[in-house]
Amino acid sequence: MKTEQQYFEEAKPIATYMQEMTELKDDSHAIYEKFDVPHDGFIERLAEQDWHILAITEDWCGDAMLNNPIIRKVTEAANVPMRAVLRDADTDLIDRYLTNGGRAIPIYIILNAAGEVVATWGPRAPELQQEVMDKRAELPAQDDPTFKEAQLAMYTAIRNENVTTPMKWQYVYQDFKRVVEKAFVK
Repeated sequence: MKTEQQYFEEAKPIATYMQEMTELKDDSHAIYEKFDVPHDGFIERLAEQDWHILAITEDWCGDAMLNNPIIRKVTEAANVPMRAVLRDADTDLIDRYLTNGGRAIPIYIILNAAGEVVATWGPRAPELQQEVMDKRAELPAQDDPTFKEAQLAMYTAIRNENVTTPMKWQYVYQDFKRVVEKAFVK
């Protein structure tokens, strides 16, 4: 069984991954261009850790479309290497990081210099998870003939809001920061 470090070594740099995207590329790049990393001391502390980050992702995923450009900006500002692997190319890795029993993505695995996992984050900030749950509760029953259309409209609206609402970017940044800071070497 491959280690997380081995997956990292075989993975693509996040910039290359994002450039090669075929789905949701424009939206992901729009977030990347507009997101400004806050000046709150986190980047400086992260830069001191000698860590690297592996993202488990797919370019069709709306959560990855939102999270990848934000985490990429953070890692670039801190000079922390970040690479991406595709969830569906080798499910052995994602199966170590299931969310409520499912292969939810993206998942970010933070590794120290020795290749040991020091933290994980993903797939969503809690505020965004609550929003999705609230909107799902408004959908018609799954056996309703309008369910699929309503579900598609809901996810399209969420994706559009994620691209255009800077507060949602801050939810991602703040929760990623909260989780990662817990693993900082004092």
